[in-house]
Amino acid sequence: MKRIVLALALAGLGSPVAAHAFLVKAHPAAAEKLHAGPAKIELHFSEALEPTFSGVTVTNAAAAEMSAGPAAASGTEMDLPLKALKPGRYRASWHVVSVDSHRTEGKYDFLVLP
Repeated sequence: MKRIVLALALAGLGSPVAAHAFLVKAHPAAAEKLHAGPAKIELHFSEALEPTFSGVTVTNAAAAEMSAGPAAASGTEMDLPLKALKPGRYRASWHVVSVDSHRTEGKYDFLVLP
């Protein structure tokens, strides 16, 4: 009986952790130094996203929003078109909900060089 209970408990351990959508790749990347501002930010996640509950913002050092339109999420990718970025530091802040309803969020900075 103890073995059955232990086996059932161990079988359920991997499920919740694997279901969260984590950022696996971004362009521009965290701490990246660019010679020109990107036209958009591209985020790639480990799980499919719920577009309605996911979003990203890019702000400049004065906390002004730099988007040139709404974010679009499809599958495991989310993109945001950007205004022309002048030299300076920018912060990308994202929040996503995976298709199984787990929420994750994060932020990072990148730099546009003069």
